[in-house]
Amino acid sequence: MIYVTGDCHSEFEKLSSDRFPEGKHLTKDDYVIICGDFGGIWWNSMDYVQRKTEDYWIRWLDKKPFTTLFVDGNHENHTRLAAYPVEQWHGGRVHRIADSVLHLMRGEIFELCGKRIFAFGGASSHDISDGILDGSAPDWRRQAWLMELRGQVMYRVKGVSWWEEELPDEEELQNGLDNLAKYNNCVDYIISHCASDSVQAMISGDYASDRLTQYFEHLRNTVQYDAWYFGHYHDDCDITEKDILLYHEIRAINSGK
Repeated sequence: MIYVTGDCHSEFEKLSSDRFPEGKHLTKDDYVIICGDFGGIWWNSMDYVQRKTEDYWIRWLDKKPFTTLFVDGNHENHTRLAAYPVEQWHGGRVHRIADSVLHLMRGEIFELCGKRIFAFGGASSHDISDGILDGSAPDWRRQAWLMELRGQVMYRVKGVSWWEEELPDEEELQNGLDNLAKYNNCVDYIISHCASDSVQAMISGDYASDRLTQYFEHLRNTVQYDAWYFGHYHDDCDITEKDILLYHEIRAINSGK
């Protein structure tokens, strides 16, 4: 079985047995896929509490009966994610966070439970309207404090809470196209964090087009797929019959409501 859900932001309680009772009957050959903003790999220089908390939740996920998979979102520590060794797994490249917690890398195709899944993480942060501070500047904490005094709270700090790698580079975009071409642009499911331009426009006018949503629009028009699951927009809704936004809901793949 494959289940899919939306953003976690390091809060994984929705995968607990009381909120996801189906999980008790799964095995490590069953999968729960998180559509970005996993958040379990976040802190840079962790203090004791941060390190213990992060380690606790990764171990907690690893002990679950199922295997946890995720594509990255915009709210990830991309520097730390990239530092994990790359390995081949079920046909595509992954970062293995723990024995049964894996990051599905961008543009890779995986064979799971007899289904072909194209994974592509990333998205533009929309909570940066007050700017991005330079985390390497010695006074960035003072700058942040002054901004907050002025009521400017929609900011992020480069290398601390924001990474430019939130959007893919040309190599990652081409990798996705090359891998799809190997399968004649035909997969069963697509898993991403954000949506394509046209689908995003159906959700809200507050999200701007960028090179990734444009790329996804190209895929939406050229790739054959049964369903496309994504998160990012903090809602649960079937935008179209094939384009499905998830947040709290944990849905068996290709199932109805």
